[in-house]
Amino acid sequence: TRTIASQMESAEMERTTVDIDAKAGARALELRATGQVVRFPGFLELYQEGRDDGEDEDGGRLPAMAQGEACTREKIDATQHFTEPPPRFTEATLVKRMEELGIGRPSTYASTLAVLRDRDYVRIDKKRLVPEDKGRLVVAFLESFFSRYVEFDFTADLEEKLDLVSNNEIDWKQVLRDFWKDFSAAVDGTKDLRVSEVLDSLNELLGPHVFPSKEDGSDPRLCPACNSGQLSLKIGKFGAFVGCSNYPECRYTRTLSPPTGDAADAARPGVKVLGVNPETGAEVTLRDGRFGAYVQEGEQEEGGEKPKRASLPKSIRPDDLTLMQAIALLALPREVAKHPTSGDPIVAGIGRFGPYVQHGKTYANIGRDDDVLSIGANRAIDLIVQKESGGGGSRFSRGPAEPARVLGDHPQGGSVSVKAGRFGPYVNWGKINATIPRAIDQASLTLEQALELLAEKAAGGGATGGGGRLLGEHPEGGKVTVRPGRFGAYVNWGKINATLAKGASAEDVTLEEALQLIEAKGGAPKKSAKKAPAKKAAGKKAPTNAKKKIEDSDEAPFDESQPVKVAPTVAKKAAAKKAPAKKLATKKAAAT
Repeated sequence: TRTIASQMESAEMERTTVDIDAKAGARALELRATGQVVRFPGFLELYQEGRDDGEDEDGGRLPAMAQGEACTREKIDATQHFTEPPPRFTEATLVKRMEELGIGRPSTYASTLAVLRDRDYVRIDKKRLVPEDKGRLVVAFLESFFSRYVEFDFTADLEEKLDLVSNNEIDWKQVLRDFWKDFSAAVDGTKDLRVSEVLDSLNELLGPHVFPSKEDGSDPRLCPACNSGQLSLKIGKFGAFVGCSNYPECRYTRTLSPPTGDAADAARPGVKVLGVNPETGAEVTLRDGRFGAYVQEGEQEEGGEKPKRASLPKSIRPDDLTLMQAIALLALPREVAKHPTSGDPIVAGIGRFGPYVQHGKTYANIGRDDDVLSIGANRAIDLIVQKESGGGGSRFSRGPAEPARVLGDHPQGGSVSVKAGRFGPYVNWGKINATIPRAIDQASLTLEQALELLAEKAAGGGATGGGGRLLGEHPEGGKVTVRPGRFGAYVNWGKINATLAKGASAEDVTLEEALQLIEAKGGAPKKSAKKAPAKKAAGKKAPTNAKKKIEDSDEAPFDESQPVKVAPTVAKKAAAKKAPAKKLATKKAAAT
């Protein structure tokens, strides 16, 4: 029967709530029953799910009823019921709910969930999505000032419009115009808001979460430290936190989530005792600070030293922190290994931007897959070597970078090494980097070749990334170099670049040849430029500034063998158009 039922039509059920007025003399009682009414039995006529398991599912089934219909009492069962909040979404149930609301598409569900996790809007606890304070703040802000764009129907309607656009049924430009008209107005409306106005709105919206009601009925916003100030949301350098209105007299702060359970100490608000450090005998506590949870060993004594403190990494939840983990955090930074080249220690610690490993002045971030408390020597050395060789976890790198290869010592001191960069291998000495030409194999590069590349780079003044070969001094001052370029080798003098002729070798070019190229490009001495007849002819028809434009131009000077080609043409054009000849001559001379 089950096989046959699988080929039948689906059943149609209607979710129904029935309110019953029960009367007994002068007494009246309102009863409510919630269940499903069968509108079309379908396969249920033959087979009902659950019967194979021996369970009775008819308890949630209601008969078809009409409004005002009289009921006959058969039996009344009194059962106790506790109202519970709906269970938190899992990734699967969240996707199912999005499908019901028409939000997103199968191709976007995975990326949506990834954004929630990567931006720390939620955390996963036993497969359930638990909202974080950062996520609550973002949602509260959007609901306060951009409520239209976080409504379910807006996203669903926009998805439908995009489908119509993909089918060429509506104009995509019109969709953008309709969206931008209201959205730009909403953005403009928030530009002039003061920070206090935003905080007041968030305080009101997040009040039940940030300041939950107390069992004794006291004011949840009363500062537990000074007993006079009011707690409210504050904005700091590292995000939002809860602070007292009596600041700076009262410096009480905590995170947005209020402490509960053992962490709620009436004598010391925001402090949870983890235990005693067996080595020092000092009390180790977990505390809520302005920048998040942290552990502390001992207490701050007036005039005494500041107690040890350590921030909690994101991988450790405050509720799961143990005494041994807290002691290990307080022991940071710790030595992990010795550097294979220098022999100096590599240490692991937690800094302003999260966990890291350090060797000298080199810092490398520890990723989510590694734990600062358990990272080993091999992994720490790999991170440092990658960072020192230019790999450093850059978003442009395509994998672990090769370690730097030391070629030897520079005559002026310091080591010369070959490193892998974003744009290819290069030679490094101190602050000077010289790209290795493609014609040279980096694996067979010698110290002498590297010194030549560094010398060429230093001589070129660092104007280009490809280095250069010094040819000599220009008669008017300045260095003349030949350099590799994107479109071939070229000669450089100051701001003037002259490309070598086709087939000419950059290795064979001489200073005299370079000076000729620079002169042809416009780098000749000023006296030779003044002798050009074309300039004089143009000067008669053009203002004085035309001569200045010609002299300052990077283009080649006029050819003395053809002195009359420019000026007569300008004069004819000026006469034909009956416009001031000076303006036209100026434009032509400047263009020349």
